[in-house]
Amino acid sequence: MNPLADPLHPESTDFCTLDYPCAYLPDRNVRMLYRYVRQAEPEFASAVIRRGWRRFGNYFFRPVCQGCDECKSLRIDAEAYRPSRSQRRVIRKNAETEILLRSPTITPAHLQLYNRYHQWKAEKDGWKHREINEREYYENFVEGAHEFGYEVLYFHDEILVGVDLIDILDDGISAIYFFYDPDYAHLSLGTYSLIYQVGLARSLRKRWIYLGYWVDGCKAFAYKERFPPEEILEGFPPLEKAPRWTPFAPPLETRIPVGPKTTEKGHTKTPPQPNTGDPL
Repeated sequence: MNPLADPLHPESTDFCTLDYPCAYLPDRNVRMLYRYVRQAEPEFASAVIRRGWRRFGNYFFRPVCQGCDECKSLRIDAEAYRPSRSQRRVIRKNAETEILLRSPTITPAHLQLYNRYHQWKAEKDGWKHREINEREYYENFVEGAHEFGYEVLYFHDEILVGVDLIDILDDGISAIYFFYDPDYAHLSLGTYSLIYQVGLARSLRKRWIYLGYWVDGCKAFAYKERFPPEEILEGFPPLEKAPRWTPFAPPLETRIPVGPKTTEKGHTKTPPQPNTGDPL
């Protein structure tokens, strides 16, 4: 079959990793299921990400860990989100930050920023770190973007200080990966990048920001709890079954009323506009 004839079932190479130590939960192992899809259509990317998959390059993946289901998919309701007082301060701090939305690229500045950020995280938070090379960066963040993958570049004083990789889907935006210059940590660019995504989603009439995985009690994912209202996905349903998203309330925090559970509906894809304007 022509892989383009059925966009929801493209030709793929599927495989599963062996178990390896979990970076988020001690004394547990991770096992990942991968689908290598050379020609992914927007319909396919939208459908699988709504069902808990993630994308790096041409690879779509999700956990299939034995005896553990702690990785949960979260998404922000961009229509209903309102910035908190601290998030409004972040917006004001970035009044001079310039933003450029475009197809993913690779430059020496990208590589230097990526490696500098990860070296800093290794020293600060104990991350494992190995310098990424041009080929690896291209395969992870440039290849496989097709017509739905973009990068959001953040500049301060004409210096590249942040790179945010995103997919613009039928019903929202998938936050793939973000890295920034540690010298500009005071700008809270990670928070600002999500606020910008919300504004971009609204301008494109898309409702959701897909945040990837959240693990209860894991410090690395705590920031994902700060953008209510949010929804959490039940399991990893197959394409033949509608995904069931239900209201999410962070543990031990004030519960904020959110809407009813949402199931998959049809959406119209709108291309991004060159002038993205104010974050919200």
